[in-house]
Amino acid sequence: MSFIENMVPLSIIICLAGGIVCSALKGESARRLSIAIIFANVIMNALVLFYTLYTGSEFVYVMGKFPAPWGNELRAGSLEGLIALFFAVIMLLSVVGGIRGQDDDIEKDRLNLYFVMINLMMSSLMALVYTNDLFTAYVFVEINTMTACALIMIRNNGHTLVAATKYMIMSLLGSGLLLIGISMLYTITGHLLMPNIKAQVSILMQMDEYAVPLTVVIGLMSIALAIKSALYPFHSWLPEAYGYATASSAAMLSSLISKSYIFLLIKIFYRVIGMDVMVGHKITNILFIFGIIGMIMGSVTAIRQTDIRHLIAYSSIAQIGYIYMGIGLGSTAGMVAAIFHIMSHGASKSMLFIAQRGLVEVSNGSKNFTDLKGSGIRNKLAGVAFTVGAFSMVGIPLLAGFTSKVYFAEAAITAVRSKMWIAMITLAVSTILNAIYFIRATISIYTPRNMDYRDEDYRPSRATGIALVFYIFLNFFLGVMSYPIAHTIEAGLRVFE
Repeated sequence: MSFIENMVPLSIIICLAGGIVCSALKGESARRLSIAIIFANVIMNALVLFYTLYTGSEFVYVMGKFPAPWGNELRAGSLEGLIALFFAVIMLLSVVGGIRGQDDDIEKDRLNLYFVMINLMMSSLMALVYTNDLFTAYVFVEINTMTACALIMIRNNGHTLVAATKYMIMSLLGSGLLLIGISMLYTITGHLLMPNIKAQVSILMQMDEYAVPLTVVIGLMSIALAIKSALYPFHSWLPEAYGYATASSAAMLSSLISKSYIFLLIKIFYRVIGMDVMVGHKITNILFIFGIIGMIMGSVTAIRQTDIRHLIAYSSIAQIGYIYMGIGLGSTAGMVAAIFHIMSHGASKSMLFIAQRGLVEVSNGSKNFTDLKGSGIRNKLAGVAFTVGAFSMVGIPLLAGFTSKVYFAEAAITAVRSKMWIAMITLAVSTILNAIYFIRATISIYTPRNMDYRDEDYRPSRATGIALVFYIFLNFFLGVMSYPIAHTIEAGLRVFE
């Protein structure tokens, strides 16, 4: 076995170990250790990606050398390596970029617990990307849920407690449906390993057996992960969870947690049930409809917001709709567009949450657009980063969001005629709505008023500045260097089945 193949389990294990160690450290030491662990994850996942691209194939790591059904497996191909690397990079930038917010919003004696949760979240993200076992995926879905709740309520005020409660209720509903679906699938197939389940499902389809239970399983698992990823209309928990959490927590929740559930759903589509079975059961049509509705309703709601964090949060509902629309097209091109948008949205939205913190800091702590006027002038780097993120979400050329929309348009053109027109019209309308609220917000932060808020003692955080510069670079990189990334995604999907 190649040394590089050991990077896959190690990326999960060191995060679990880091969480244990952080529980015994003081806050600043826990933060430094966590940043080091996340940076190590960036390196390890980059090695896995380059290794799979170089060899042109995927590999399976058998945990403990025991084969299924007694042992567990991790699978890594170019797609898993790409997504794991992206998750690690965004996690690193979110933690580093939100350092000042962590110190201001979290009690000093609880800071180490915050990083315990971050390490556990990182381990669960890596496990969801690499696992080849459906029940293991469920276990780490629950770890994700618990850590997300802790990251929301770490500020310990009334708003965050309510937000965490709403999140927990909706998330547990999704978890329950997912567990029921997995249990039924295990009863039908007798397997938990993804390739074995798919082989058995293929046999059952050929024999025309268990058609109704299989349909129920597909419905349960799709609805479960739609709830957990905040697909409209299952989004009620999202605005408050993102709006009242710390800047780092909001960046991670919006860019990583919901996207990990969507990636798990894609794995179920390809590696558990089979894409042809999913299309045959019309589940893609249902997700397409809900994605289209989410694209419009999320944007319409965002237009009415006067709080910058709520605007960014409601925008996420629309962007998640984009991803589900791409999945709902039921084609490889649609799936490539959806996965690329997971990355472009993750890079843009986490930057917006980090940047808005800098704008709020120079506006007497107010998040209202009236008070934020001139904040982009008072904190220039935060203003530039917010503008780049906003323009990316609108779809300005050279930025990540523009490339996403081009891929969605190309996928729509190759889809069936009815979906093509609906998707193209909705893309146009949603882009106009995106422009209305994001350009309004950008104009607001550069309107030269309320300069009396300037604090002569304010000094921008160096860590936040470094993170924002890397975020800006990442957005342009995804926009300009999109072809090799999309090619890697497409190649990964071909060997994903």
